Amino acid sequence: QVQLVESGGGLVQAGGSLRLSCAASGLLFSIAAMGWYRQAPGKQRELVARITGGGFTTYGDSVKGRFTISRDNAKNTVYLQMNSLKPEDTAVYYCNYDSGRDYWGQGTQVTVSS
Repeated sequence: QVQLVESGGGLVQAGGSLRLSCAASGLLFSIAAMGWYRQAPGKQRELVARITGGGFTTYGDSVKGRFTISRDNAKNTVYLQMNSLKPEDTAVYYCNYDSGRDYWGQGTQVTVSS
């Protein structure tokens, strides 16, 4: 079965950086469309970034120019490099695999202090 395991969250000061990782199993990773979403308290889950099997990337407007999504097909892992973090980036970040139905990881907390 599909499993997505996130890691790399934590507490960081505004202006700092974090890198999230999502290790995937149970899918043909090299052609999989993978993404990162986030959900802050009281808010809807929103797209942060997405990458297709061919490497085409899409970003949410609020993270463009600060976050970078990438993938390592040899490691079945997708990454999210987050730079210039802001307090409003505080949320639980979820890894997503879109195969026509959505699969989600358990989430990792990112907290940005001002």
